[in-house]
Amino acid sequence: MRVVLVSKALVVGAYQRKAEELARLGVDLTVLAPPAWGDRRGTQRVERRYTQGYQFEVIPIRFNGNFHLHFYPTLARELARIAPQIVHMDEEPYNLATWLGLRAAQHVGAIGTFFTWQNLHRRYPPPFRWLEQANYRYAPVAMAGNQDAATVLRQKGYRGELAIIPQFGVDPEIFCPPAPVVPSPTLRIGYAGGLLPEKGVDLLLRAVAGLRGAWHLHMVGEGSERAQCQQLIEQLGINAQVTLGERLSSAQMPVYYQNLDLLVLPSRTLPTWKEQFGRVLIEAMSSEVVVVGSDSGEIPNVIGAAGLIFHEEDHVALGQHLQYLLDNPAERARLGQAGRQRVLDCYTMASVAQQTVAVYQRLLKTKENNS
Repeated sequence: MRVVLVSKALVVGAYQRKAEELARLGVDLTVLAPPAWGDRRGTQRVERRYTQGYQFEVIPIRFNGNFHLHFYPTLARELARIAPQIVHMDEEPYNLATWLGLRAAQHVGAIGTFFTWQNLHRRYPPPFRWLEQANYRYAPVAMAGNQDAATVLRQKGYRGELAIIPQFGVDPEIFCPPAPVVPSPTLRIGYAGGLLPEKGVDLLLRAVAGLRGAWHLHMVGEGSERAQCQQLIEQLGINAQVTLGERLSSAQMPVYYQNLDLLVLPSRTLPTWKEQFGRVLIEAMSSEVVVVGSDSGEIPNVIGAAGLIFHEEDHVALGQHLQYLLDNPAERARLGQAGRQRVLDCYTMASVAQQTVAVYQRLLKTKENNS
């Protein structure tokens, strides 16, 4: 099958392993990605790390950073040149890019699909509501990243087939435990992600400030709350125990995890957002790093029994979890191994690729049945 996958997410080198896995499964694949993508977390420029077995092409983007309005001005011309059977828009159905891509797919005789993480039922104003409903008609099979997103699609009127698949998995050979070393007497805690209000980094800082024993927190990321984070670190008097680093590239992340004992994702739900997955969780779990997360959105479902969960906004409960793990290295080892096994069972890049190919096959069958 000949597939075009249009994805701003694939500017990240580590994510490109999914494309290699799709190609390994026999897909004649062309990936079209922008030269960069920028949002409140900063700008990610395109990397080329895993591009074997398929075509990886960079195409122009307009309104970069605008989730609703961005689009690819040359996409219709690219599709006419490639003549795919399937166009996979790795985008939300309410986006202009998705509508333009699926409409262009029809013009070249291809069948289209989209991917959604949207786990809150939000009613968009025209024209986005109209684009969304049109995209439902264009895509006879769609992919949702979690059960809540699938439920929202149904509530908003999508009637096609649905597959619940994470957008990306991890490669357990890349995100792997470090070689055995003498355990550190200092608990090494990590946070990786946006420094944004919804990520709850302030809760993590308040939680670690009350810990008894030796610990160090290494946070990496960018965002609008960076100055506030630094100010809170100073107010809590924990400057010597906290490193606030810049956002790391995908190539740097495996080593980052290998220097942690545990990773925290303290997200909080807002009226317009709740955690859709938490990719850093499965990267850390694959590296045998213990994970602790809030109960925002999909986090508890991702972690399962392989980590610890606390109620949103409860920094006291988070601190209790961290203290427990600080005091119990054997439990850290057990949970780390459980997390690695959960990734191997549920979240590898190979597994996600296999499920995605199954969607492609259903799309082709639908096209045959309608022809």
